[in-house]
Amino acid sequence: MKKILAIAAVAALTAGVSAYAANPFSDVTPDDWAYQAVSDLSDQGVVEGYPDGTFKGERNMTRYELAQIIARLMAKEDQLNAEQRATLDKLAGEYADELANLGVRVGNLEKKVGNIYWSGDARMRYQDKSVDAKDSWNGRMRINVKGQVNDSTYVQGCMTSNMDFKGDQTASTAMDTLFVNHNFGKNVAVRLGRQPVVFGNQGGWLYGDANGYDGAQVSYNNAKFGATVGFGQFNASDYNDVKTSDALFAKAGYDFGFAKLGADYIKFQKDTKEDLWQGQELYGVNLNIPVQKFNVFGEYWKNTTANNGGYDTAWNAGLSYGAANWKKPGTWDLAVAYNDVDAGVFFGGTGLQTNVLSYLTKDGYEADNVTFWNALANVTLAKNVQLHGEYAFDVDTEGADSDKTQDAWTVSLNYKF
Repeated sequence: MKKILAIAAVAALTAGVSAYAANPFSDVTPDDWAYQAVSDLSDQGVVEGYPDGTFKGERNMTRYELAQIIARLMAKEDQLNAEQRATLDKLAGEYADELANLGVRVGNLEKKVGNIYWSGDARMRYQDKSVDAKDSWNGRMRINVKGQVNDSTYVQGCMTSNMDFKGDQTASTAMDTLFVNHNFGKNVAVRLGRQPVVFGNQGGWLYGDANGYDGAQVSYNNAKFGATVGFGQFNASDYNDVKTSDALFAKAGYDFGFAKLGADYIKFQKDTKEDLWQGQELYGVNLNIPVQKFNVFGEYWKNTTANNGGYDTAWNAGLSYGAANWKKPGTWDLAVAYNDVDAGVFFGGTGLQTNVLSYLTKDGYEADNVTFWNALANVTLAKNVQLHGEYAFDVDTEGADSDKTQDAWTVSLNYKF
């Protein structure tokens, strides 16, 4: 966009904020159609010229330059009316990445526009499943809401509606997450409520359901190191005793630049019941090594307390390429991994959209071990629109009827708003 046109649009946004002002730029004269807009915004400190005293209005404006203007408007938005604030809110969301590079927190604007920020996503998905051999055609919409309580505290929730297009039932709608977050300085945060948690490097393959867990956690994060300790119940598991068992977990990771190393720990608490997962202890380590646009990754898990004939480990290794950017159509990524999962490690609630790990948990199968190759791909078709696909193949089980095993795949269109 030409700089002069962008300035005219910004002037319309801020109409009524200031009175007429003198023009400071040598290449903008009173005869120019945007003279008053440039003069007013210069007087407000919203636009600046070049060191030689010129404005260069016919020059194309970069996103970074426009983000600078938006940042200056954000400092003045207490002078705007409700309609102008709403427009500025949309601009801040559009240029959030550039504003972040400028050190401007979009959250500052969110607090001042009703203290509420809305976002969401939607999905249309087809699944060709294994295990029960029934395919599925379904849709999902999630509405996220974040309420800024004060400079250090916010409340966040996610309302999710799922619909099976092949069935005759109406959509099911529920609050998937609801938690409060309090920051202590820049690096420490405490959360309480139903919140997300992910274990596993490829789509949260070990555990990664949107429902996460019910409980509390404390986190520390800086530029290189991050750690989280939490306590609660994993409420999206395939096992009822997991859902009703308290668990302590810890996650940590360090970015060395040339590689990222992570570690996880889960300890299910033991009480008077003798359920399957009572007292079980798991730990995992993972490694990611980026090489230009490639990424080599691997992960290993072990249950130190399992007593099921040695089926107490899980591991995977894989390679990925590219990065699908939601804002850049034509970008894409592909990841392929080999997975070997024992029943003593998998406690349900996988983040994978194929269901081959259900061979470990579903009545009538209850395999001791599942191995399979897994491929995931994403392509950005348009801004905020991605095509996602997963394919689990060469599936093999141990301890179950291997004649019943089969590949599974899914494809979905995903939207962000």
